[in-house]
Amino acid sequence: MSNDQQRGDKTLYDTTERIIENNQVHLRGKMVTGFSFSHELLGEGFYTAQVTVDRLSEVTDTIPIMVSERLIDVTQDYIGKYVEIRGQFRSYNQYNEEHNRLILHVFATKMEILEEEDYPINKIYLDGYICKPTVYRKTPLGREISDVLLAVNRSYHKSDYIPCICWGRNARYASSLEVSSHLQMEGRIQRREYSKRISETETESRTAYEVSVGSMKLLEE
Repeated sequence: MSNDQQRGDKTLYDTTERIIENNQVHLRGKMVTGFSFSHELLGEGFYTAQVTVDRLSEVTDTIPIMVSERLIDVTQDYIGKYVEIRGQFRSYNQYNEEHNRLILHVFATKMEILEEEDYPINKIYLDGYICKPTVYRKTPLGREISDVLLAVNRSYHKSDYIPCICWGRNARYASSLEVSSHLQMEGRIQRREYSKRISETETESRTAYEVSVGSMKLLEE
């Protein structure tokens, strides 16, 4: 592989904004919804949709995306078509009377409609800081898991707060790290269904989006 190809693989997206290399997403999957209007900013409309990406295990992750109307024709029907997306995994807080929810989506900076089906891609690279104590636990089957909330800086003094799951030895290692530790992580975005108890007699089905961490590195400040 040439140096130019390696450089192209590392830079996973193109953008007219200032390039942020600490939050990179590369997806290739199938559109399963049309575009729905989300909001307008400075005269530019933004729309949401969902893309499915198959795992090697044959499990499918449905991932929310957000795109600008200036990036692609959002009036067209792309349901069932395969797309390739490069962008960033972003978060914002949704407030209501009962509680706040962290909403996550892939903000597309480049999107291409593919002519035919191609092999699935679900890659993410993050460079950020642990912003709350890591939670370490074992599943009933003895699998080790650590939940890490990573703060990733963005332009204009903003940050995205990305839930990450570490497994096995990475889980043990992450549990030893302090808040403000500087980490680089690589993995994939996954969707997980779970039940949350809302009273002594009621539970509620919810969906979480998070990063399943494949590798991680602690950076010394």
